[in-house]
Amino acid sequence: MRLTTDLINNSLSFINCLTERELDLRGHKISAIENMGAARDNDAIDLTDNDIAQLGNFPLQPRLRTLFLGQNRVSNIQPNLSTSIPNLQTLVLTKNRLTELADLDPLAGFKKLVFLVVMGNPVAAKENYRYWVIWRCPSVRFLDFAKVKHDERERAAELFGTSDEPTELARTIMGIKSKGFSLPATNGNDAAYGKERIYTEDEKKRMRAAIQAAKSLTEMAQLEKAFAEGKIPAYVLEGGEPMET
Repeated sequence: MRLTTDLINNSLSFINCLTERELDLRGHKISAIENMGAARDNDAIDLTDNDIAQLGNFPLQPRLRTLFLGQNRVSNIQPNLSTSIPNLQTLVLTKNRLTELADLDPLAGFKKLVFLVVMGNPVAAKENYRYWVIWRCPSVRFLDFAKVKHDERERAAELFGTSDEPTELARTIMGIKSKGFSLPATNGNDAAYGKERIYTEDEKKRMRAAIQAAKSLTEMAQLEKAFAEGKIPAYVLEGGEPMET
């Protein structure tokens, strides 16, 4: 089913126990997030039990603080999602299809994210999963319903370093994504929704090599943003034979 403006406008909207204005879009078998401009006046949106594969395509919604997306098919998070919903505090992604640790990296942009639930995804079984999330998302205080402890933050720093000087382990993890590089949905513009630049295998190898060779997290983020927007810096394409990863 499509997420139409009629469906949004006719769905239940109520004040929840946290005194948030919540929109109930549960269980409609929605396949993609779209037309969310019609849902701007809500603090919380419940999209549990649908068929959504990509978390993205939100217009600017500074009011949105809580997002429920459990029991979907989410395997990809839009790289610049945090610029659209910058004040997100609670995100529930239980029982989706996120696979690699680097698939969670877009969550690092949420500077106010406090409660995060990723349990029930394949990524939650990865080695160092909890430490990775704690390192990439320092604002998170509760991960999978367990409070983040100080010694966990210290261990995460030992494993992955700092944003300016990530360890070799951190660089390696950042170069592994389950679905490669795709153009994110365009903030609620239905005409452009779902259009992706298709990269050749050669381009993908060069992009992965460029990310792994980056000297800081800032440089990595800039490269990932460029790739997500369908742009490849000339020096990446002209850098000789692509490096295998």
